[in-house]
Amino acid sequence: MFNKFKSIFGANLSCVCMFLFLQSSIAFSQDDAALLTVAGEDISKAEFLAVFHKNSRKDKVIDPKSLDEYVELYINFKLKVAEAKELGLDTTKAFITELAGYRKQLAAPYLKDKEVNEALLKEAYDRKLKDVRASHILIKVKAEPEPSDTLLAYRKIMKIRKRILKGEKFDEVAKLVSEDSSAKDNGGDLGYFSVFQMIYPFESAAYTTEPGNLSKPVRTRYGYHIIKVTDKRDAIGEIRVAHIMVITKKGIKPEVIAQKKTKIDEAFAKLTSGEKFETVVTQYSEDKKTVKKGGELPWFSTGKMVGAFDEAAGALKNKGDYSSVIQTEYGFHIIQLLDRKPVPEFDDIKLELKSKISKDSRSNKPTEVFVQKLKKEYKFKETIREKYDFYRVVDDSYFRGQWKADKAKALKSTMFTLADTKFTQGDFAAYIEQHPSKKRKGSIKTAINQLYKNFVQESCIAFEDGRLESKYPEFKALVQEYNDGILLFELTDQKVWSKAIKDTTGLRIFHENNENNYMWEQRVNASIYTCADEATAKKVRKTVKKGLKKGYTKEDILKLSNTDGDVLTIEEDKYLKGDNDLIDKVTWVVGFSENQKAEESTVFTYVREVLKPMAKTLREAKGLVTADYQTYLEKEWIEVLKKKFKYSVNKEVLATIK
Repeated sequence: MFNKFKSIFGANLSCVCMFLFLQSSIAFSQDDAALLTVAGEDISKAEFLAVFHKNSRKDKVIDPKSLDEYVELYINFKLKVAEAKELGLDTTKAFITELAGYRKQLAAPYLKDKEVNEALLKEAYDRKLKDVRASHILIKVKAEPEPSDTLLAYRKIMKIRKRILKGEKFDEVAKLVSEDSSAKDNGGDLGYFSVFQMIYPFESAAYTTEPGNLSKPVRTRYGYHIIKVTDKRDAIGEIRVAHIMVITKKGIKPEVIAQKKTKIDEAFAKLTSGEKFETVVTQYSEDKKTVKKGGELPWFSTGKMVGAFDEAAGALKNKGDYSSVIQTEYGFHIIQLLDRKPVPEFDDIKLELKSKISKDSRSNKPTEVFVQKLKKEYKFKETIREKYDFYRVVDDSYFRGQWKADKAKALKSTMFTLADTKFTQGDFAAYIEQHPSKKRKGSIKTAINQLYKNFVQESCIAFEDGRLESKYPEFKALVQEYNDGILLFELTDQKVWSKAIKDTTGLRIFHENNENNYMWEQRVNASIYTCADEATAKKVRKTVKKGLKKGYTKEDILKLSNTDGDVLTIEEDKYLKGDNDLIDKVTWVVGFSENQKAEESTVFTYVREVLKPMAKTLREAKGLVTADYQTYLEKEWIEVLKKKFKYSVNKEVLATIK
């Protein structure tokens, strides 16, 4: 986006480019005296200096000449904006949509709690430095529960917690009562995990509970959990291992498992006797995908492998170390550590953490904290009973996307206030209609409660959003810069850039009137013959001389010379001084040069013609001519604007700028 606006002023106005769209805060001066008046708009000294200092150091002594030039550029800028507004470019749908998009981006940092954002980043990184092993017991709660269902589940999990606190073993209780089906096999053991691998409330409870302790009930979208933390270790980061695997399929007979165990024990014995890991892999491993790679597996981090494998791999310290025989649900393994990458430094993964936070439920936290602050600032007051009226007027048609606000037209009471602004039941009814359910059925009460929570939150943020310009002068100024910049881009494109490209007649006339500005210096029209060796050069020289008489082309000479392989290349062009080292070394007169050595080749040149200085054609100079024509059009346009709009500089105020 910034590159788009960077070209607004052309190369000769580069100093203006900086002030339009830099996102730095603007420190306004206390001096609000009008420095400039352009098209009826007063520009204060403070406003001008804020823009000026974006392009120069505040502590630098201001050069009067540079200041005058900057004033001139700023006046030109404001004249163009005035013209754009008079033409109504600021009222078009395209402009309004584009500005609204930019304003939304600019407003985003003002509508979240920045401190919470930073705290979440630090928290995520700190947790990434530790791996947690925990077990849990789950009592499920429906996605849209009635309050009675939630209370029942909470009481149930509390009773289970008391049983464990009184001495019952966690894994045995988990197998009996947990509604996580995997608990029957693993006793609730989740193995090791790290940040972002569990739902946020669960993760937080696990990381804030000390090893050996039991958490209080934790509510997630799945229900209520109690968590027992069994271990915390320094994060393994990323590791690469190889393994020897003997597969045991589910349901195989005990005697087959015993045979498999004997086989892996034999492999382990070979390792302890000194055989290389890769050799034992080839002899014993049944993992066909990795045998040819010496048992090597892709890089992985905590939580990516089954529990026992993860634990054993994470315990290996040095490259080349291997584990004892371990058993997983897939078979028996011996694991060797090949390499390890520690957790990167914070600055190296800051952007990655930000991205993961934005996709995680914790991303709601900065907004929730911010809304609480807004409620306090604007003295939020609500009458919660007014929400209950909607339990009656909203029916199942809501879940079919057919509910209309007219069904609540009798409801007119105030639901809550922010400062002196009232938000009514009518406002909420309109919100419900605008946010139909994505589910085919559900609880009306649950839906209304969630809608009301969202309505309050969004209303608070919108209320604050509408006051950003009045609360934050730097935000107002930045939005104004985007406003003016978009207008300027559109109008300059119409008046200068596109016009210069499309106006072929004007471009041709401009070139004809200024062709002396686009001159070729003295050049030579020459051919460079690069030959394999001296003997080839001698033959080629004769062929070229013969060709001059008979009218041979470049292709004819190449065909005649390269009968036994590529012994000749020819380069033909018109050359200026400095274009080619070989051309620079020969005398610029018509005729053949002496042979020159160039790396392993022999080279000679033939100067066909010495060209005197001449004007470039429009085709040859089109890029330069177009740029100059744009500058010309812009100057003409500025002169028209200066005659059309009044402008003035307060010399007394200008003199105070030092």
